[in-house]
Amino acid sequence: MKLARDSRGLSRALRLLVPATVGLVVLVLIQPGWLDIAVRVYALFVAALALLLGVGALRRAYPATRPLLQPQPSLPPGERPSSLTRLESDVALGSANALDLHYRLRPRLHRVARERLARRGIALERDPERARLVLGEETWSLVREDRLPPSDRRAVGLSLAALGSVVESLERIS
Repeated sequence: MKLARDSRGLSRALRLLVPATVGLVVLVLIQPGWLDIAVRVYALFVAALALLLGVGALRRAYPATRPLLQPQPSLPPGERPSSLTRLESDVALGSANALDLHYRLRPRLHRVARERLARRGIALERDPERARLVLGEETWSLVREDRLPPSDRRAVGLSLAALGSVVESLERIS
C-alpha cells in the first residue's frame, strides 16, 4: 500500500515533468538565445517537484498523531464549567464553617496570593513581612503559611463581605 502511494506520487511528478521537458526543448529550438533563462526556470520547476515529493514522503513516514490545537468542547447553553461549580462550592462551604475555610478555600486563596506576589518579586514563604504589607492584615491572616487549623471545626467561616475584601486585596496586586 505504501509503495503504491509512493509510486503514484512519482508517476504524477513524471506526468508533470514530461510536458515541462518537452516545453524546454521546444523553447530552446525556437529561441536558442533564451537557453539560460529557460534552464533556470526548468531547474526551479524540477526543484519544486522534488520538494513536494519529499514533503509527501515525510508526511507518510511521520503521520500526525494528534492535532496541534485540540478544539475545546463547548458546553451546552446553561451548563456551567465544573471548575466554576467547584469554586462556588468551596466559597459556600468556606463561609459556612471554619474547617472548610481552612482546608478548601484557603489553599486556593494561598495559591493566588503566592502567584500574584511573585509578579512583584515577593516570595510569600521567604519574605513574610513584605507579603504582609502588600496583602493587608486580613488577607495575610488567611493565606499565611503558618496558619493553624481552627480549634472549633464548626465555627463560622469567612463572611462573604470579608471574602470580598480578601479578593479585592488580591486583585490590587499587579
